[in-house]
Amino acid sequence: MFGKLTWDAIPWSQPIPLVAGSVVVLVVLAVLAWVALKGYLPYLWREWITSVDHKRIGVMYTLLGLVMLLRGFIDAIMMRSQQAIAFRAAGYLPPEHYDQIFSAHGTIMIFFAAMPIIIGLMNFAVPLQLGVRDVAFPTLNSTSFWLTATGALLVNISLVIGEFARTGWLVYPPLSELPYSPGVGVDYYLWALLISGVGTLMTGINFVTTILKIRAPGMSYLRMTIFCWTALAANLLIVAAFPILTATLGMLAFNYRSMVAATMFICLVSYLVWMHHFFTMGAGADVNAFFGISTSIIAVGTGVKIYNWLFTMYGGRIRFTTPMLWSVGFLVTFTIGGMTGVLLAVPPADFLLHNSLFLVAHFHNVIIAGVIFAAFAGVTYWFPKAFGFKLDEGWGKAAFWLSLLGFYVVFVPLYVAGLLGMTRRLQHYDVAAWRPWVLVAGIGIIIMMAAAACQVVQFVVSIRRREQLRDETGDPWDGRSLEWATASPPPPFNFAVLPNVQGAEPYWGIKQRAIETQQLSAEPRYEPIEMPRNSPTGFITAFFSTLTGFALIWHIWWLVGLGLVAAYAVFVWFAWRDAVEYSIPAEEVARYDRERRRAREQWLAQHAGQPA
Repeated sequence: MFGKLTWDAIPWSQPIPLVAGSVVVLVVLAVLAWVALKGYLPYLWREWITSVDHKRIGVMYTLLGLVMLLRGFIDAIMMRSQQAIAFRAAGYLPPEHYDQIFSAHGTIMIFFAAMPIIIGLMNFAVPLQLGVRDVAFPTLNSTSFWLTATGALLVNISLVIGEFARTGWLVYPPLSELPYSPGVGVDYYLWALLISGVGTLMTGINFVTTILKIRAPGMSYLRMTIFCWTALAANLLIVAAFPILTATLGMLAFNYRSMVAATMFICLVSYLVWMHHFFTMGAGADVNAFFGISTSIIAVGTGVKIYNWLFTMYGGRIRFTTPMLWSVGFLVTFTIGGMTGVLLAVPPADFLLHNSLFLVAHFHNVIIAGVIFAAFAGVTYWFPKAFGFKLDEGWGKAAFWLSLLGFYVVFVPLYVAGLLGMTRRLQHYDVAAWRPWVLVAGIGIIIMMAAAACQVVQFVVSIRRREQLRDETGDPWDGRSLEWATASPPPPFNFAVLPNVQGAEPYWGIKQRAIETQQLSAEPRYEPIEMPRNSPTGFITAFFSTLTGFALIWHIWWLVGLGLVAAYAVFVWFAWRDAVEYSIPAEEVARYDRERRRAREQWLAQHAGQPA
């Protein structure tokens, strides 16, 4: 009746996963009990779980990514500490457990930390920057998020029921085939990624449609922000081939058209460079040469973007607030990663460095800088727009500097160890020349632990001091794009009246005219606004998808059938709904917008006489 699932699936003889899993389960139960006792459950169900508001879905995506980032970081701590004490010794992690940890680390960090954070930022900011009220398919957006959460849940279930893959995060065959991986670890990997991949594909379709078809009046393609262009490029790649998603967050460029061209150039050429990961797999000299050249060519487009960012900062007035620090940290670290990537694009060099810690260091240079550092810049930058108050600057800067220092202390020694011949995924080693570099990397992970602690403290302190950090104007950073024209946080409909875009920086022009004339534009005529109703479709579908995925992993076929039928029934039920929208009265729209205008007028009065 329960397929392959037995009591032996729980790791009774392995204290580390058993204790860790028990702690996670107890924490989750405690949180659920606290929510229920406080009476927050109806609010959470109504305002968050069933929400189809792109802003709330974006916040949930980002929160999921941050939680999974912490989960993946714990795996990194275990790997670095294992190697630090495993010189001519067994260490504290047995080989089969260590193999699961490095596989889970890569899987979580790429698919369930980096991607949800970036998709969350896109969800929150893109419709606001386009001057529209929501994405093209709001309910599909909710379903996409909950399917991603399903994949993350399945990965974490493997911690306490069964095992995770021992094959690395790319599950290389034949190692991932049944003769060499007879357990359920690869099944957990496959079904977690297949289910979450469906959600990601729907996200790609949603955002490509939104960006290409739904924009404010006058918002032409070349009036969109660079962030909207990078979102379009990333989602085009998702729709085309679903490669690993890496999206760059940057400032509005000084040379705008070249940035757009470079972004779309990278979008196209990146589709032709994937084989550079397989130079040593016998594809032949001709194939290796083609992909080596294409990888080198993509550096041209990347170089254009880097110089544009540099010239933008050179021509602007930089304020080294926390978002800018994360952006500069991204720029420097990503550039180093790109240069080492070009080195690895040369097939002879790749033959020497393949599967070494040099490759690991390069990969983390690109992924941590290109995703995590930039993502933290975005999270810090858009946090006051989402919640109405800024994050604490002191703790934010401490988190940045410790993260930057810790990153280099971890990964620069790994470059050296890789050049000395140390391969990746070693559970123990006996080469004395490698040990000093491994120990230094272990010190770096301690620094990064301190950085993570500072980031947690930053959130806690900011929430406690939210009244002092309150943003009344909706524009705490003196922004230029349309999201800063709304209140903080924005109302459900985003804009009381859709903006009429007349230039590349519409909000900047509106703001400068208000400063020069010392008055806002005339109050618009408010009308009722129709918005999509909240729907439990995504959550219910994800619930049955979780059952289906778990049943497929353990070969519980009756549960597979039940889950598929139930998930399909939910979609049928959704399709037959009569009322899919609700109307926000003009009076309520006016109330929201007049509060925003009142805050802007107070700001103008306080800054009267200052230059525009």
